[in-house]
Amino acid sequence: MTAVSAPRPGWELLAGQVNQRRYEALRAYLYEGASLQQAAGRAGYTRAALASLVRDLRAGKLTVFAPPGVPGRKSAPKKDAARARVIELRRDGLPVYEISTRLTGEGTPLGRTAISDILREEGFGRLLRGPAPEASTSPATTGRDTRLPAAAVTDFAALPARARTTMAGLLLAIPDLVALDLPALAAAAGYPGSKAIPATGYLLALLALKLTATRRVSHVDDLLTDPAPALFAGLSILPKKTALTDYSYRLSHDHQLRFLAALDKQMIAAGLAAAGEAIFDLDFHAVMHWGHDPALEKHYVPTRSQRARSVLTFFAQDTGTHNLVYANADLTKATQNREVIAFCDHWKAVSGSDPAMLIMDQKVTTQAILGELDGRGVKFATLRMRSPSLVKRINSLAASDYKTVLLNRSGPYRRPKVHEDPAVKLTSYPGTVRQLIVTGLGRDAPTVIITNDTGITTKALIGHYARRMTIEQRLAEIIQAFCADALSSAVNLNVDLDIVLCVLAQALTAAFRLRLPGNYAHATPDTLQRRFLDTPGEIISTDGGITVKINRRAYSPVLRHASLPADTSVPWWGGRQLHFEFA
Repeated sequence: MTAVSAPRPGWELLAGQVNQRRYEALRAYLYEGASLQQAAGRAGYTRAALASLVRDLRAGKLTVFAPPGVPGRKSAPKKDAARARVIELRRDGLPVYEISTRLTGEGTPLGRTAISDILREEGFGRLLRGPAPEASTSPATTGRDTRLPAAAVTDFAALPARARTTMAGLLLAIPDLVALDLPALAAAAGYPGSKAIPATGYLLALLALKLTATRRVSHVDDLLTDPAPALFAGLSILPKKTALTDYSYRLSHDHQLRFLAALDKQMIAAGLAAAGEAIFDLDFHAVMHWGHDPALEKHYVPTRSQRARSVLTFFAQDTGTHNLVYANADLTKATQNREVIAFCDHWKAVSGSDPAMLIMDQKVTTQAILGELDGRGVKFATLRMRSPSLVKRINSLAASDYKTVLLNRSGPYRRPKVHEDPAVKLTSYPGTVRQLIVTGLGRDAPTVIITNDTGITTKALIGHYARRMTIEQRLAEIIQAFCADALSSAVNLNVDLDIVLCVLAQALTAAFRLRLPGNYAHATPDTLQRRFLDTPGEIISTDGGITVKINRRAYSPVLRHASLPADTSVPWWGGRQLHFEFA
């Protein structure tokens, strides 16, 4: 028999707890075969007290171990108060939308998600029903008929002379779409259309969901009856969520690559990406899946601080303009390390040459692939993992081994201290790299930067990597504004298309921001959505074209002085003129 070691520190804290005493006494009597008197004496109980515990345990009245906790709120008073009424209305055959409408009318409003949770908890399945004589209404837009007509190309003769809209500002993005020539981009990508809806109609319908502050996770129906999104897409009404989902899965990864190649050429021509400097920040982002049993690999999700089933996406950002130029969601663990090579191939096809420099963290690729980049003449700057031997090396450095570098940036971290090794051998890298050990960048531990660029100055190299730290913040802004994390959305899109649409939406907001005066040069996408793209107004249709009146007075001075063309020819409207007026 193995000898029992002495108890470790902290055992006395556990041994003194009531539930521990109960467990030890019950285990001795029920499992080890000790008598009631023996088991009670070990735990400090009387024989009668232990007999009572055994009786309560067998009767199910005693809980020795607390049940595991459930993350989130422990109570939901509104759901609990409406539970009986929700069950009653479902037994009457009402769907979730009508139940929500009834509860709102009765003074106890409850959202569709909460009602669905109650029905699932009570064991109700999905309600299967045929066409009803009276259509349901959405509680978000009271009185709206959900039996809407099928989407089709806009018939300008049938447009009303005047129509109010809550999203007139969405049409402000059309001049930038014209400049990028979206129809040509869709044709270059080979995006298919249908008999009723051209490819640009589908793309613009999905783009409208991203450019407005409407969360796609809520419902695409929130935009269906507004005339501005439909006019933006060149359709009589936006396609419904099923049509959008089906269309996204008709597209392959090759479609997205061709679209990005055509888009990047237009961005270079418009000054939204720098072809000459060609320095890019690279990073991964894991889009977490919130469903059940997905056939997905596990990746580390920073927002959850854990590994979870998710879709791994890859982004490349131009360091000069801070605009996204590449994205990919067609990744697996087996292929993710070579995505930097795929991006180099993409950029060479677009611009005619490889990127000048790639800036990334240590998890983007491997040392062997860094060797491939060096063989292609691509410069890189990345972090090195702090192995025990490297940590020992860092700890052995004295203060005199560092020199101070002054960076061209504001804030407290503009004078880092650097120790440089000109030639360091790595385990799997075919050659040597230049290594910088940097302190004073706002991190607790020193930052170790390695690069194959021997010509760049220490100050410039640290400055490049310091700016690279902003890509995580910018990705977070894009993900929030364009709903890139909505894998549980009512519009279940192919994630590869969804991520590419984020690149297009970010390019449009960047181009729009350049035309605004004042303090909007660095505005985030969600700020532009709230301040401009979601502004209400009026759409006036005449034989000469379309006039959009933006009537939010608080923002009109900015728009009036912005570089906005008074008249814009819209190619997907058959050459019609679009005119803006700011009240």
